[in-house]
Amino acid sequence: NDNGSKSTDSPQPSGTVKISPSKHLEMRTYSFYESLLFLQDVSKRMSLPMDIRLPPEFLKKLQMENENSPLCKPLSRMSRRASLSDIGFGKLETYVKLGKLGEGTYATVFKGRSKLTENLVALKEIRLEHDEGAPCTAIREVSLLKNLKHANIVTLHDIIHTDRCLTLVFEYLDSDLKQYLDNCGNLMSMHNVKIFMFQLLRGLSYCHKRKILHRDLKPQNLLINDKGELKLADFGLARAKSVPTKTYSNEVVTLWYRPPDVLLGSTEYSTPIDMWGVGCILYEMATGRPMFPGATVKEELHLIFRLMGTPAEETWPGISSNEEFMSYLFPQYRPQALINHVPRLDPEGIDLLSALLLYDTRSRLSSETALRHPYFLSLGDNIHNLADSQLFSSSQRQKSPLGCPHWQPLCDKGGPKNKFSCYSRG
Repeated sequence: NDNGSKSTDSPQPSGTVKISPSKHLEMRTYSFYESLLFLQDVSKRMSLPMDIRLPPEFLKKLQMENENSPLCKPLSRMSRRASLSDIGFGKLETYVKLGKLGEGTYATVFKGRSKLTENLVALKEIRLEHDEGAPCTAIREVSLLKNLKHANIVTLHDIIHTDRCLTLVFEYLDSDLKQYLDNCGNLMSMHNVKIFMFQLLRGLSYCHKRKILHRDLKPQNLLINDKGELKLADFGLARAKSVPTKTYSNEVVTLWYRPPDVLLGSTEYSTPIDMWGVGCILYEMATGRPMFPGATVKEELHLIFRLMGTPAEETWPGISSNEEFMSYLFPQYRPQALINHVPRLDPEGIDLLSALLLYDTRSRLSSETALRHPYFLSLGDNIHNLADSQLFSSSQRQKSPLGCPHWQPLCDKGGPKNKFSCYSRG
C-alpha cells in the first residue's frame, strides 16, 4: 500500500483503532490490549493506516503464523505484496464508485469510497491504449508519488492495474484553490493567504529537497479540504531532476504561471521554475485575479515586462544574447511598485513576492529560504518543527473564517463539470 499520510511510528491510543474489540476476542484468546498491540504491529510492519479494517480471515491467518513464528522480523517484499493482496489492495472491488468528478484526455476521475477504511477516495482511471500502453505522464505520476510522503502532498493510496486501465486511488479533498477563490468571491482573508502560502511552500520544499520539480503549479493543482489543509496534486508533468541539470522540454507549465526564462526557450532549469509560479499564486490569492493572464507566449511576456520592467543585463545577465527576446522588440518598461497592485499585502509580503519574481534564476528565492521569510513570523516558531506527516493544528489555523466571511464547506455552485480538474487532467 502507498498510504503514507499517517505515521505509525508510535503506538496509537486505543480510541483510534476502528476495529470492534469483540470481533478480535472471538478470533483469539489475547486480551483486548494485546489485540490492539497485535493490530498495531501488523499495521506498522506493513505501513498501513491505523484506521484500516483488516479482514477477519487475514487476521486469523496472521495469528496462526504468529503462533509458530513471532511477528518480529521484517516482511519480505514478496510476502508484503501477497499480504496486501489478501487485505484487498490492488483490487477494483475494494472501492465503490459514487459518481464522476471529471474527465481528461486520457483519464476519468470518480469519487469513491474505500471498503477498507470507509473513507472517501478519488479514483483516477487512466485508459490504456494497447498500442502505446500507459501514458508517460501516468507512469511519471505513479513513480514519483509512491516516494512522496508529506502532509502537504496528496496521498496515493493504491494502484490497480488491469488490461484496460490503470487506476490510481488518491485521498479525496473537497476542492482546489481555484474553486476556493471562486466560492469566496475572490476575496480571501490575508491570514489564510499566509496559511495556504506556507503549506504550499512546505510541500514544494519537500519535493525540491528530493530533487523533484513539479513543473505545473497553478491554483487548480492545489487541493483544499474543509479544514483548510492544502496539498500539492497532479504530478503528471513533474519529474526527478538529476545532477547535473538535463535538458527538458520547455512545453511544461501552464502559460499564466510559466517563468520568463522558460517562455523564452530555456530548457535548462531547476527548482526556480516552480518558484516563479509560487509568486504568481501568492499574487492571485492576495488580489483575487491572475497576475499574468496572457493568451500567447508573446502576450504573456509583455504582461510580465510591463509590470516587472523590461529585463536588461543588470537584472537578467545574459538576456541580451537571447535571440527570442531580441526578436520580439519589447518596449522598454520600467518596473512598477508591486504595493500599488497588491495593496492588501504587508511590506514583508511584498518583499517575499518580489524575491519570488526575480528574472535571474540564480537569485530567485528557494522554497526552503521562503519558508523562513519574515512574512511568516506571525505564524510562530512551532510551524518549523512539524514532522513531514504533520499538518497545522487547529490553534495554528484561524478558527473562523477560513477564507470566507463565514466559513462553510465548499459546494458545487453549478460551475464547470470538470470540478476536480486537478485529478483529471489529461
